[in-house]
Amino acid sequence: MTAGLNEISNGGIVLDGREVDSAGPDRAVVFQSPSLFPWMTARENVAMGVDRVYPHASAAERSDLVDYHLDKVGLGAAMHRRAADLSNGMKQRVGIARAFALSPKLLLLDEPFGMLDTLTRWELQEVLMEVWSRTQVTAIVVTHDVDEAILLADRVVMMTNGPHAKVGKVMEVDLPRPRTRKQLVSHPDYYRYREELIGFLADCDNDH
Repeated sequence: MTAGLNEISNGGIVLDGREVDSAGPDRAVVFQSPSLFPWMTARENVAMGVDRVYPHASAAERSDLVDYHLDKVGLGAAMHRRAADLSNGMKQRVGIARAFALSPKLLLLDEPFGMLDTLTRWELQEVLMEVWSRTQVTAIVVTHDVDEAILLADRVVMMTNGPHAKVGKVMEVDLPRPRTRKQLVSHPDYYRYREELIGFLADCDNDH
């Protein structure tokens, strides 16, 4: 509903003083399954969004913007490869580059690393945080991974189970940035946050 892809069933969603009623480039989405045009190159996939969002910029400015974001996610050398020939991890890098290149007011990430192996997942979490650190755009990340939630978030919104899920508990994560996984597990508050999250999930399971 926040992305404007589903009809809002009740109430409303307001972003920067405007009620959300459709999809728009002010909200960029990174999906769990890479959503690229497979016949296009990585560069063309990012450029398509940039060309639409910045129609009044010069071709050189748009080109620099695309190259900059692909380079920042580690795809500088692979930007001319077709999306169909990229690994899932590389496809998600393209998705992250495309999302940030649009300079959205809100970034939405729906289980963005859920399909990836553990090492690739960890690597892309670091990429995401590094790219985010320059814009610090507000982001909503959906995840089932407790450690990922603590690593990425300033605030974890825990949802109850079932088809009628609702907000169950909100936990503020007061850990210093920039964060790395190694720093996280050595921080004295990490296990307290983890225990609170897992305790909530266990209670939800017990309620069913």
